[in-house]
Amino acid sequence: MIKAIIIDDEPLARLIVQEYLQAYPEITVVQECNDGFDGIKAIQQHRPDLIFLDIQMPKINGFEMLELVEDPPAVIFTTAFDEYAIRAFEAHAVDYLLKPFNKQRFDKAIRKWLDQYALARAAANTSMPATPGQTAAAQGPANASGASAPDAAKSATRNTADGANSSASIPTGNTSASGTPGSAPSDPLANARENTRALLETAAHSPMQQHRVVVKTGGKIKIIPVEDIHYLEASDDYVKIHTHNGAFLKNKTMSYFEQTLDSSQFVRTHRSYILNVQQVTRIDPYEKDSHLCILQSGAQVPVSKAGYVKLKAVLGL
Repeated sequence: MIKAIIIDDEPLARLIVQEYLQAYPEITVVQECNDGFDGIKAIQQHRPDLIFLDIQMPKINGFEMLELVEDPPAVIFTTAFDEYAIRAFEAHAVDYLLKPFNKQRFDKAIRKWLDQYALARAAANTSMPATPGQTAAAQGPANASGASAPDAAKSATRNTADGANSSASIPTGNTSASGTPGSAPSDPLANARENTRALLETAAHSPMQQHRVVVKTGGKIKIIPVEDIHYLEASDDYVKIHTHNGAFLKNKTMSYFEQTLDSSQFVRTHRSYILNVQQVTRIDPYEKDSHLCILQSGAQVPVSKAGYVKLKAVLGL
């Protein structure tokens, strides 16, 4: 059974996906969700193979929801027209359904994903070491499906070729099942997941993503408006976001925030610190060419020599 979850705040949109999926009995919808909060809980509970995810939703949007899922499943995005999102989908070879979509377009997306799923399972089976009993069985006249090995190979080739023609209009990168001698076939689902991760990095630069940061804390989801951020601090594999309501960890890099936050408001003053210039009360000399920024909260943020130059430029000093 292939498990799927539909995450969309529009009941009619969820109903349409359910109706179109009736033609695919191998896919079972284990839950429907009307917002990203419920979507995260459902993914953690069911560990689905595939999700249908709307982008424009209340509370948190689809991109923000995916950021909070540690190991996201395969995704087919459903979205109303959004020029930035569509450019991001196409740039990263991520499949999407533009609302309103018909069954023909839906079928293309599903067949494309089913081809990827079948190839991924074949790759996983091929990479498993064979026991002597399995080797003898493989040399027999038929495989588990009753087809001879040559016939099975022909069938796999035929399915791969069909997948290339039946896929949605966007390529998904290297989905070849062939590899170098002795290597396991590539995993097209792994390629798709990598494309989704790259998509989230790009989506972070969209206007709708730059006004807030979404984090998980104590099993709850918190939305932090960027104006509430005092400063950010590198913390091992995370970034600690300091606000007037406390500090919160986000599994991102300092470079990520340096690139996505408004550069006229946030300055990277040190390799381990980014501060909100609106929180600065004074700048004190420190050791050698370094300084300390004193914030309204009383926090002291280090400023390197290079960071001081950037900070003065933003403050107009």
